[in-house]
Amino acid sequence: MWSSNYYYVIVGGGLAGLQLALEFSRDLFFKGKAIAIIDPKLNNPDEKTWCFWEQGAGKWDDIVTKNWDKAKFISSTTNKTLELSPYTYKMIRSVDFYSKVKKDLEATGDFYFIEDEILNIDPVKMKAEGRERGYSATHFFDSRISSDYLEDSKSSTIFQHFKGWVIETEKPQFDKSVFTMMDFRLKFKESTSFTYVLPLSENKALVEFTFFTPFLTEEAVYDEYLKNYIANILKIENYRITESEKGVIPMTDYPFHLESIPEITKIGTGGSWVKGSTGYSFKHTEKKVAQIIENIHAGKPPSKDLINKRFNWYDGIFLNVLKENNELGEGIFSKFYTKNTPQEIFKYLDEETVFSEEVKIMISLFHPEFIKSFFRKLF
Repeated sequence: MWSSNYYYVIVGGGLAGLQLALEFSRDLFFKGKAIAIIDPKLNNPDEKTWCFWEQGAGKWDDIVTKNWDKAKFISSTTNKTLELSPYTYKMIRSVDFYSKVKKDLEATGDFYFIEDEILNIDPVKMKAEGRERGYSATHFFDSRISSDYLEDSKSSTIFQHFKGWVIETEKPQFDKSVFTMMDFRLKFKESTSFTYVLPLSENKALVEFTFFTPFLTEEAVYDEYLKNYIANILKIENYRITESEKGVIPMTDYPFHLESIPEITKIGTGGSWVKGSTGYSFKHTEKKVAQIIENIHAGKPPSKDLINKRFNWYDGIFLNVLKENNELGEGIFSKFYTKNTPQEIFKYLDEETVFSEEVKIMISLFHPEFIKSFFRKLF
């Protein structure tokens, strides 16, 4: 097996790997350095929808499909409209993201896209073994995850799993100015499950049935609840499905980031970049990438200070509550969205709050199970 030499090797051509590569390409420090992006599905990535919130204009605005400045939170007892300003909720399609990033990277001449599966990385020899050939580099950025976290007794893991349909209707059915963050009126048994609706126009919307649960389910369940929600909640009789997406995102406080070593930096889900309590990763990835660039410039290990231990602790307690008492989800999220402003919520989820603001959030969510989870995580 012959080997190719690169300055950096990025293992994974998904969100984290490509955001990192793009920032390398925009920094003169990395100009002229050969960087490989290696992924087994490089030419056939999964089509996804990514959403995030931010204030004002952002670096991805040229590929944003739709944005909203109002949201709805609906439970069995609450129907609340949330005014998001100065934040905006934005939606990006992965196909547009991949197209933009690959075009920008290919124009530099410094990046090499390779379809291969990395099986092992040897930090002593600084070589990665792929199914097709070997690769050597001065540093590896690795997005792979092992299944070890599923067996770890000290961490808490549930799954955000979902299926969504983009539906089109003959008559105007949607208010395109407001999206539905969570609608708990239709739930799967006693679980944390809800519907998420992104209206793209008056006649078109992404409707997604979502679980935050310790278990997975059969595809027929998503289909049943999507049909039920469209017919009985949205009151839509005639529509056609133009697109479909599904996925499973681990929501966990497992310390993937501790697997980083001086020669290998774990990134993406494999680097604890996915927000454990929400499953959101787009803006978190942007922040982690900026920190990596800053660390490299300063001569520090790329993985230094990437993870906020305090917020990991908060996420772990929240996840433990939902793992042990999944039926409490609707009540917890109802408190979260009715006792805090959207601005306070987004600031907290962005991990930009100070301790006094975090205490306010914790008090608003209070339930005896949080005390039990606190001690479970402590010991």
